Amino acid sequence: MASLKEMRSRIGSVKATQKITKAMQMVAAAKLRRAQDGAQNARPYARRMASVIANLAAGVSGEGAPKLLVGTGSDRRQLIVVATSDRGLAGGFNSSIVRAARERIGRLIDEGKDVRVLTVGRKARDQLRRIVGDRLTASFEAGGNPSLAVAEQVSAKILEMFEAGEVDVVTLFFSAFKSVVTQTPTARQLIPAEIEAGGEPLDLKGAVYEYEPDEETILAELLPRNITTQIFSAMLENQAGFFASQMTAMDNATRNAGDMIASLTLQYNRSRQAQITKELIEIISGAEAL
Repeated sequence: MASLKEMRSRIGSVKATQKITKAMQMVAAAKLRRAQDGAQNARPYARRMASVIANLAAGVSGEGAPKLLVGTGSDRRQLIVVATSDRGLAGGFNSSIVRAARERIGRLIDEGKDVRVLTVGRKARDQLRRIVGDRLTASFEAGGNPSLAVAEQVSAKILEMFEAGEVDVVTLFFSAFKSVVTQTPTARQLIPAEIEAGGEPLDLKGAVYEYEPDEETILAELLPRNITTQIFSAMLENQAGFFASQMTAMDNATRNAGDMIASLTLQYNRSRQAQITKELIEIISGAEAL
């Protein structure tokens, strides 16, 4: 059984940990609001761009259609882009994204596909390196705040691999922010572009538009930018989900630390009372012996 000194030291250690988790909870709560606003503000732009692409794609067909829109005609070479945060202490936030990606990777490998992996965020890199290290093509750090520059770097690498004929289909995995208590691991196909997932085409109210330059030329410029937009939007969603998960995890840790302190304090008081009682009995026994 631990001595009273050891128990006091353990109670003090748990109290110090409780202060840290409480501080982290407050910091995450303060940052969550800004991250949530960023994720929500990015959604209308992404939806509008998807609607524009859907409208343009309706008038494009045949050999002139961009490869980013219609694909290569094959799905043998798959690139899985996994976006997480760089930091942990957020419950199962990062692990849930990686788990969803691992399930897709395993299924594709069983189907005989050539699968490659690209990660955005240190947690995705560290977890997947142990499992599919030989398939890891490139990795990027998400950084403390979502950066359009990082999204452009990731997009440039994806386009480089696609234009070199190394991949046919590109799928992005991230966590969609729903609410403080709900973040959903989501898969979004980047190449070929998913028209249905972006929303309905623009309502032109019966008007007929002539494009200058033509639809193919506009799409050739817009589709690479759409990939950057989708990646940046996913990074914003991840940041909001990360702070929400961290706030919840630190709140649970603070409560658990409080329960542990109460339990250790009760155990300490009982042990101290037992020790005092034992000393009194020894004093009384010694006095009676005299």
